[in-house]
Amino acid sequence: MAQKKFTLQEKDMPRQWYNIQADLPEPLPPYLHPATKQPLGPADLAPLFPMELIKQEVSQERYIDIPEEVQEVYYLWRPTTLYRAYALEKALDTPAKIFYKYEGSSPPGSHKPNTAVAQAYYNKKEGVKRIATETGAGQWGSSLAFACKLFDIECKVYMVRVSYNQKPYRRIMMETWGAKCVPSPSPDTKAGRDMLAKDPDCPGSLGLAISEAVEDAFGREDTKYSLGSVLNHVLMHQTIIGQEAMKQMEMAGYYPDIIVGCVGGGSNFAGMFLPFVKDKIKGKKKDLRIVCVEPESCPTLTKGLYAYDYGDVAGMAPIAKMFTLGHTFMPPPVHAGGLRYHGMAPIVCHLHKLGFVEARAVPQVATFEAGVTFARTEGIISAPETNHAIRATIDEALKCKQEGKSRVILLAHSGHGHFDMAAYESYLSGKLQDYAYPEALVKEALKSLPQIPA
Repeated sequence: MAQKKFTLQEKDMPRQWYNIQADLPEPLPPYLHPATKQPLGPADLAPLFPMELIKQEVSQERYIDIPEEVQEVYYLWRPTTLYRAYALEKALDTPAKIFYKYEGSSPPGSHKPNTAVAQAYYNKKEGVKRIATETGAGQWGSSLAFACKLFDIECKVYMVRVSYNQKPYRRIMMETWGAKCVPSPSPDTKAGRDMLAKDPDCPGSLGLAISEAVEDAFGREDTKYSLGSVLNHVLMHQTIIGQEAMKQMEMAGYYPDIIVGCVGGGSNFAGMFLPFVKDKIKGKKKDLRIVCVEPESCPTLTKGLYAYDYGDVAGMAPIAKMFTLGHTFMPPPVHAGGLRYHGMAPIVCHLHKLGFVEARAVPQVATFEAGVTFARTEGIISAPETNHAIRATIDEALKCKQEGKSRVILLAHSGHGHFDMAAYESYLSGKLQDYAYPEALVKEALKSLPQIPA
């Protein structure tokens, strides 16, 4: 029988995270202070993050050791499995060879604990008692709740209201691990109260939930803020995915021609492709294609403006150079709540600007069509976010069929969709709808970009 699973032993798990900043052909543009518009220093970030994470954020070291205490927790589910998608290949009648790296085996069911555990550990080490954060679809919130419980830290989660209502079991998951989860906008912060006064039915956004969590952290001496995507150290923690995948693809006897993943803030897919993109940067695999997939209704990379913008609605978070739809943009209530951020990780944006990665946007209904095809062939019911990448993977495999070429496709499968069955029901009943690109809303939101001195 052909080998379907490629597994590593615990002793083979990477002992270091890979830091792409050491190999970038051009350095990242600096973060700016939201008030002064000047480059941020460590002291500016100290109220939000423990110092070790601040150091990692700006580090130029190629590899950073994973603490033993973090490795011990990783062993609960890592190394994760690489699969060959034979059944999907057969259903598509494609000559493509499709592999997928499955991150849904973690306790919260996604890739997010790879950084949640690390962040909770560093906060605990520096004596932090409480962490405030935001979450979109709930994968990050549940992962941080899980990690905080392991390190005995109190956790407060501001969950985007539309997802809070769509995904009640994510909230219950967080509460089971001891976290407190509230819908955002909430009455618990000034940012939330201001928005509720303006629009009592506001569906919320990640940018707004970030504002609430940052305000919460600034307001209490015992509290730090934690972010599940976008920042450099978060993407670095996720590179354990790609490092494992490189070893497993070598076991399978292949190197990918195309790597596909979904992007909202960028941490999941970056965790997969950053170890590979190093080979592209160094000229070892110049023709490697790296395809970032996002929703048509929130197309940050494909239609956003590359500019400095606030990371949140209220303008309290650091200003970053990124592709943005405008920090006041309120996206449509698509089911892929984790892919609704107005911006994108600066590293992903930087690599896209330099031409090392490409991007495409896909409609919601087509993503669930792909997700159902994947479930009926490979058996896994995928998260709505992941379905975006599955859609692009299927499209690339069908293109191989049309061209009569056998390419190796590696899919970053970020997690399962067991708490997203209402979205699948909506698709299967024919009620799921697409949302067009909200051009007018983006045009208005882009007027709010900060004015940066020359």
